Amino acid sequence: MIEYINQGSKDTRSGFGAGLTELGRTNPNVVALCADLIGSLKMDQFIEENPERFFQIGIAEANMIGIAAGLTIGGKIPFTGTFANFSTGRVYDQIRQSIAYSDKNVKICASHAGVTLGEDGATHQILEDIGLMKMLPGMTVINTCDYNQTKAATIAIADFEGPVYLRFGRPSVANFTPVDQKFEVGKGILLQEGSDVTIVATGHLVWEALEAAKILNDQGIKAEVINIHTIKPLDDEIILKSVAKTGCVVTAEEHNYLGGLGESVARVLSLNHPVPQEFIATQDTFGESGTPAQLMEKYGLNKDAIVSATQKVIKRK
Repeated sequence: MIEYINQGSKDTRSGFGAGLTELGRTNPNVVALCADLIGSLKMDQFIEENPERFFQIGIAEANMIGIAAGLTIGGKIPFTGTFANFSTGRVYDQIRQSIAYSDKNVKICASHAGVTLGEDGATHQILEDIGLMKMLPGMTVINTCDYNQTKAATIAIADFEGPVYLRFGRPSVANFTPVDQKFEVGKGILLQEGSDVTIVATGHLVWEALEAAKILNDQGIKAEVINIHTIKPLDDEIILKSVAKTGCVVTAEEHNYLGGLGESVARVLSLNHPVPQEFIATQDTFGESGTPAQLMEKYGLNKDAIVSATQKVIKRK
């Protein structure tokens, strides 16, 4: 069993800030736009080093999306930054028409996603953004798991042609992936091999899946853990290869079970290799105010929930 080490907790939004800063030094076409949340998106250093390549739009997210789309016509690579709720739900029409339909090379970078936004409550804790974005034709959807992967993804999508939705979070979480990793859009990562169950996780739930695998190992259950950082396009191959061996799957995400990673995996399985599946996700509900840990516990988005789901799905084989 592979042992992944927590290199120290960091917030994934800071990974975005670090990646954007590096891009500012290496790619002169990268520009950044923000909707009055510079500090929250960790864009300060990019702005300090590249003031002429930053546009503060204010609390006018729809304008930000339109301006970003326009900047691509001149060969720029715009990175927009605001909370996930404002990055998607508030501006869905503009994204659909000006970016997706028009196939503009805009990178929509969204922080404070899911219930781990915490005390700001249900109005800000978007749990349907992955579904909204993955249904847009041509939109790539990425949901990173830690600081290092978020930094790597931010850098990688600058060279990826086409619209991208990059989702990350507010709280400090385990930082455990390699510092020098190569981020490949659309390629899942096999973190741990197993023979009894496949655990397919994304975002903050990847570390919880690894922690659950330790508990399961002590119970004599060998879990295969896959990090799906790119939800669209989904890496069908890595999932199908795994379930052909294990015969069952648990999907884990900080998102509504309707429209998220779990449904994408279920579609692939139903078309190719049907096996029992259990879903770790919010159950068609809004969030509420609380600490990230309290909310992850209440909504069943942690290692204990993954362990329980695994025990259940194995009995269904």
